Amino acid sequence: MRDFRDAKAMAQTLRESLTNKAVTISHSESLELVSRMLGVADWNTLSALLHAERRDTIAPITNLKTTTAFYPAIPLRDLVPFPNATYPLFVGRERTVQALNQAFEGGREIVVAIQREAAVDDPQFSDVYEIGLLAQLLELETLGDGTLRVLTRGLRRVALRSFAAESAAYQAEVADVSEGATRDARDLIRRIYQRFQDYTATLGILVPDIWLFFDQTRDPGQIADTVATRMKLSISDKYELLATLDPMKRLERIDALLDVPQRPVSANYAATKRQALDHAGRRRHQYATLEHFLLALIEDAEASAVMRACDADLASLRQGLAQYLDNELKHTVTEVGSAEPTAAFRRVDQRAALHAQEVGYAAVTGANALVALFAETRSPAARLLADHGVSRGRADKTIGRGVG
Repeated sequence: MRDFRDAKAMAQTLRESLTNKAVTISHSESLELVSRMLGVADWNTLSALLHAERRDTIAPITNLKTTTAFYPAIPLRDLVPFPNATYPLFVGRERTVQALNQAFEGGREIVVAIQREAAVDDPQFSDVYEIGLLAQLLELETLGDGTLRVLTRGLRRVALRSFAAESAAYQAEVADVSEGATRDARDLIRRIYQRFQDYTATLGILVPDIWLFFDQTRDPGQIADTVATRMKLSISDKYELLATLDPMKRLERIDALLDVPQRPVSANYAATKRQALDHAGRRRHQYATLEHFLLALIEDAEASAVMRACDADLASLRQGLAQYLDNELKHTVTEVGSAEPTAAFRRVDQRAALHAQEVGYAAVTGANALVALFAETRSPAARLLADHGVSRGRADKTIGRGVG
């Protein structure tokens, strides 16, 4: 087994197989069953074991410098920063605040450590990844709720030798790491340039500065870090990029992550897309629109679970969609041919794959497609969802809780 995502994929397959046999279990129950099948007491234990195994495989620390230094340190729950990028950080934990104060009183340099699990409130050395970032503090602002907003700029990767609370503040001992020599990668850089243009266009990401950067540098490591900063990825995927020290290997992994059409699609979601085309075909509509898509998502197990968790009245939503399709799209009725997906339909399908990648799903599901639909703000489908209380923010929080 490669890592915990494989275990999650096994749990999803088990759940779908049982559903086909009229046995319904929750996602958490399927995770517990898979854990016991693998001889482990529960999912939390299995996840911890797999994380520990990944520690030895995905981020070997090579070319470690022998000299070390101590710095104030801050743990991050939900962000992986990269060198040469500027980040605003929002800090509330007392030991983190104390570490920032120490850094501002000294050389304004601080070590950023990435937590393995966001739920840990008082992380120790075993709770953070081995590769972190030495960062420079630029600005500090105290917010109305007592938390701090600090602007930082990433300087370079470091390897953590220790991480602990010292005198009420976090402190880390770190060693510099060598990232190796850069090599010519013009063909790979050219392909990434094109793929990243398609990626940002699909997700609607505005990156006006990056194209000039591509023209000015041919350094594989810098290009990989600059692209990684702007990609929407899970914390584990972003950390793998941070921990990949060889610039060429890092660039090759970026290339693979940008190749999103290869991401597998769940059986439920594949059936949902066919159902959307069927909704258009039965009405003899020339095009399959987002409204046909949303009508199919109402019957999709994962998407409908998210909508119900957002308190949507699915019967009322279904009725509104049917009325729109039967009354507003009469002008698209045709006597010949099958329904063709609209450009918006295809964009949502592409975004769904990117969202699955971002949240770490092993396969694309209807829940990913539901989230991807919100970007089409001018569509009647998005407006109908809003009318029924389903928003991007609520959907994201629901998925974050494991629904769908």
